Amino acid sequence: MALRNHSTITEFILLGLPADPKIQALLFVLFLGIYLLTMMGNLIMLLVIRTDSHLHTPMYFFLSHLSFIDLCFSSVIVPKMLKNLLSQKKTISVKGCLAQIFFVLTIGGTEDCILSVMAYDRYAAICHPLLYGQVMSKQRCVQLVRGSWSLGFLDTFINVLLAMKMDFCDTYIIPHYSCELPSIFLLSCSDVSTNFLVMLCSTIPHGLVTFLSIFFSYIHIIFTILSITSTSGRNKAFSTCSSHLTAVIFFYGSAFLRYFIPASGSPLELIFSVQYGVITPMLNPLIYSLKNKEVKAAVKRTLGKYLSCFQWQNKEKG
Repeated sequence: MALRNHSTITEFILLGLPADPKIQALLFVLFLGIYLLTMMGNLIMLLVIRTDSHLHTPMYFFLSHLSFIDLCFSSVIVPKMLKNLLSQKKTISVKGCLAQIFFVLTIGGTEDCILSVMAYDRYAAICHPLLYGQVMSKQRCVQLVRGSWSLGFLDTFINVLLAMKMDFCDTYIIPHYSCELPSIFLLSCSDVSTNFLVMLCSTIPHGLVTFLSIFFSYIHIIFTILSITSTSGRNKAFSTCSSHLTAVIFFYGSAFLRYFIPASGSPLELIFSVQYGVITPMLNPLIYSLKNKEVKAAVKRTLGKYLSCFQWQNKEKG
């Protein structure tokens, strides 16, 4: 019976957004604007870090990967949401749903690790400046990024592989605008106890270890900054990690509000969800460009260079 039901369920219905056509039109314009800003902001960040030699340091190497992650995360969620806002039939295939879960979990797990690595980078730079070049060598930076992607992929692969064996029965409505692993557990008519246990055993240690590494890195950073006698020295040391700390607060704060507050289907829950999946990827490039003098200067240099080239080409044509 389970096999027969599983074969008939080929798609899910996503009902996480308001059904009023007028509200849907407004949300479409809003989310399209946010998505375009996310793409533009992160692409500019990638371009600036790539082309400006002043930013060829470990911190900005990790920041470029964070921008790439935000591009991917937003592109996995928002286009499908925009399509459903314009469609009467707000569906996603079972395979498409599992694919979305795979990419969301992989990218989210990798971002978790990258933020932890960036905290370690700031710890090494502020607490051990004389050993910084040795500790954060180019080879070490590449290894840390590869390790972050590998951990994100491994956790996801195990969970999605088990999810592919689940059977789905009569219930096929997901009360959310995107697919998430806990949501499809509720739709399954097969035993998901193993799936749930594996999810807890993979995601909780992953999130806890990365969070604690960030926490203890900043504990050491704070004590080191407080030990600096000059006010200008303290401000300079703090300014090098304030952008990352702000990004960490947004990431973990929105994730906490999204996943640890009981589901109620209220507008507030939708706001928390949108903040985590849609708004946070847009904010990271703004945080680093507005709070970081080096990035602001590099953006001006890069845009000025391309603007000069464009003007020169126009003169040549004229």
